[in-house]
Amino acid sequence: MIPSNSSLTNSTHYPVEPDYKRAVECLAQGEIVAFPTETFYGLAVDPTNEEALAALFSLKQRPLDKPFPILIQNEEQLTGLTSAIPDAYKLLMKVFWPGPLTLVFPAVDGLSPLLTRKSGGIGIRISPHPVAIKFGRLWKGPMTATSANISGRSAARTAEDVRHFFGDKVACILDGGQTPGGMSSTVLGFDDGKLQLLREGAIAFSELNQAIGQ
Repeated sequence: MIPSNSSLTNSTHYPVEPDYKRAVECLAQGEIVAFPTETFYGLAVDPTNEEALAALFSLKQRPLDKPFPILIQNEEQLTGLTSAIPDAYKLLMKVFWPGPLTLVFPAVDGLSPLLTRKSGGIGIRISPHPVAIKFGRLWKGPMTATSANISGRSAARTAEDVRHFFGDKVACILDGGQTPGGMSSTVLGFDDGKLQLLREGAIAFSELNQAIGQ
């Protein structure tokens, strides 16, 4: 069992191999892991574990009608999550992934309603942060990547912030030092042949439209 108050760190602010192994074990046991991304710290659980998803909603005090985004490591992992990839998304993925761009895809049947809710969509992105990349590669599957905060409040930029917000309710923290902060990922949908801005973020909507020629 992973100690609930474990903080995974080393002197260079990058985790070492045993830290990643422990974090992967946390996910497998249905626990919550904090890790750095290119914007803020995120909170990961196994998206196939209904109890872990429910625990994450409770931890963040997040309304159930706001599902969590998913982090993947490569485009091949889209197969188990989405039933279709719009052509416009293919262009955006080529230009802006990995990066702070969350795309809402039509979800495949069978995913937890805690990931899709009534919309039938699922938000997905790929992070360029080296800790997130290695963590995901060792986990070998999708994970949640919601910001480490109580809903409506500022998100954590450091491992210390995560501890302050959540104490031992987060099982493991992969300490990658301070994250840049700024704006969270831009969230896009696609409807009637056009991009739909669902949340303003780090990448300007005009830049995204320009990339697909709109």
